[in-house]
Amino acid sequence: MGKGQLRLFLFLFMFCSFLFLVLSSSVSPRNFPIIPFDEGYTPLFGDHNLIIHSDAKTVHLSLDESSGSGFASHDLYLHGYFSASIKLPSDYTAGVVVAFYLSNGDMYEKNHDEIDFEFLGHIRGKDWKVQTNIYGNGSTNIGREERYNLWFDPSEDFHQYSILWTDSKIIFYVDDVPIREIKRTKSMGGDFPSKAMTLYSTIWDASNWATNGGKYKVNYKYAPYVAEFSDFVLHGCAVDPIDHVTNCDSVQSSETVPSDVTQLERIKMENFRLKHMTYSYCYDKIRYKVPLPECVIDLREAERLRKFDPVTFGNGHHRRGKRHHIKEEAASF
Repeated sequence: MGKGQLRLFLFLFMFCSFLFLVLSSSVSPRNFPIIPFDEGYTPLFGDHNLIIHSDAKTVHLSLDESSGSGFASHDLYLHGYFSASIKLPSDYTAGVVVAFYLSNGDMYEKNHDEIDFEFLGHIRGKDWKVQTNIYGNGSTNIGREERYNLWFDPSEDFHQYSILWTDSKIIFYVDDVPIREIKRTKSMGGDFPSKAMTLYSTIWDASNWATNGGKYKVNYKYAPYVAEFSDFVLHGCAVDPIDHVTNCDSVQSSETVPSDVTQLERIKMENFRLKHMTYSYCYDKIRYKVPLPECVIDLREAERLRKFDPVTFGNGHHRRGKRHHIKEEAASF
């Protein structure tokens, strides 16, 4: 190799290394402080089914015939990055829902906001499913659900599930992979979550809808169903629940909370969606004859979903004798 070729090789090597570092910088829970449970959360219900480990870093939520359980953040938050490592119940978990979500339903009964991660139960031999959804200003009559297969068994080990919420977008992450990005558009109006919310985690019996539209119920022979939580991140602007005033500087917050995905993350997100997305409201021609205005149709996603379910994502016609239930289609897998 001549000197000129060597210099070119070194230049290309250094440039590619620099480019990789730039592209691979990503949102990660490791970039934010992990807090003990008691510092950020308090039990919500089912106290006898909520166990805080002695190290105060890991919590078990369980569901049995007597009750589910849950916890909630001490504070309300307006935007931020919220994350937890979760290990789901193992074995047969049909009808069991584990949720990690933001909501202000206790404060705004008729016009609440919500940002959801929901795990919809599991039947042996089937892929695990996770659902994401949002509501703004009480827009519960409009479902913006998406569902995905997971590329791992979430009951075997902990995996990180994260929500990035800014005034202009919402991004859902599984481990360090962004799986969904919702951009605020003028056409969405108040349907984009915009009021301060509490962070919740719950486990509960959703036999009437969670697994195949309620076909498979919770079987308490396998109880208790135990979900484990750790690596809690609450990185956002806390809001005074009475005065609704933030106690953090908005400029500083905007600098510390990421506001977008990197190019490498976007590639990962596109690949994830093409391989693992099984439902999206934007392509559901039965529920919405015309996609909602914020939907950006990806032809590759449309083609994959059409092949996956030609009734829902194709021409929207039903086979004779079949009925379509909007609630079940929105919530089941």
